[in-house]
Amino acid sequence: MTNAQKSLVLLSGGQDSATCLAIALQQGDVHAVGFDYGQRHRVELQAAGRLAAEAGVAFEVIELPIISQLTTNALTRHDQVIEVKSGELPSTFVDGRNMVFLTFAAIRAKQLGIQRIYSGVCQTDFSGYPDCRDVFVKSLNVTLNLAMGYDFVLDTPLMWLTKADTVRLMANLKRLDWYRLTHTCYDGQVPPCGQCPACKLRAAGFAEAGIADPLLDAQ
Repeated sequence: MTNAQKSLVLLSGGQDSATCLAIALQQGDVHAVGFDYGQRHRVELQAAGRLAAEAGVAFEVIELPIISQLTTNALTRHDQVIEVKSGELPSTFVDGRNMVFLTFAAIRAKQLGIQRIYSGVCQTDFSGYPDCRDVFVKSLNVTLNLAMGYDFVLDTPLMWLTKADTVRLMANLKRLDWYRLTHTCYDGQVPPCGQCPACKLRAAGFAEAGIADPLLDAQ
């Protein structure tokens, strides 16, 4: 039996997943999941745990170390430089990550009787990642439904929003203060480094929205 009032949220501990958590809570109960895939910084999972506690939702971490064993990228290798070169995918791109995350999230959701799965992937600010595109999510949604004989709904409410739009949305949801608990910095620094691509994208979004970042105020 499915629970139409409950959703599963992929909670990475970042700005976008925090926004998805706030959106999902508007619709009903939430079960949140994070992934330990051998990432170089544990701080993001700690941030996800803090967000779940703040929201009062169940949170579990799914272990997927195989991703770091199969791939070479700046998010799982301390010796790889975080960089963006023209005409190439950023060094922070992890092959197959979102496909694997959404697939395992769907498996867990079915066991919990949940159909709706929220993910903060965004094509507007997708940094060149092919697995953040709308066409990919729609394709995987069909595949998961066929593979498990279940009517999943992969919900990506931020798909066409800029970072500034996301900030404004969170303010409208009266959850802007949650951003003080989030982590974005690719370097894993607290306070954030302010120089990596993720920090710059976040800063630009708040600047465009004309709203101060609660994370910086909390440091």
